[in-house]
Amino acid sequence: MATTLKTGSMIDRRTKFVLMVLATCACGGLFLLGVVGALFSPLVFDERGNLLNPLAWLAFLLMIGFWIVCVVAPFVAWILWRRDRETQAWAVMSAPLLWGFATITVLQFVPG
Repeated sequence: MATTLKTGSMIDRRTKFVLMVLATCACGGLFLLGVVGALFSPLVFDERGNLLNPLAWLAFLLMIGFWIVCVVAPFVAWILWRRDRETQAWAVMSAPLLWGFATITVLQFVPG
């Protein structure tokens, strides 16, 4: 534990492993929210005219794809982790977070 933080931004591999496990667990929790969101995704078309609204279709596709991203991203991140590409693994692990922000942002502009 003496070498937890070396020079500020340098973290040892064991700590990174624990953080990767926590991020995977967070993706599991987000997966459950994504499944519920996918079940309710057709509701974006309830308002009159939303069937022809491109933002409603984008929101629908983002909501449907969120749970898939929550499954695929940790899988790919762990593959990259085992191949010693930690930076790419963390970039892939952030995909569900970015996808979720995009979904929430687009949903703000869908009328109804």
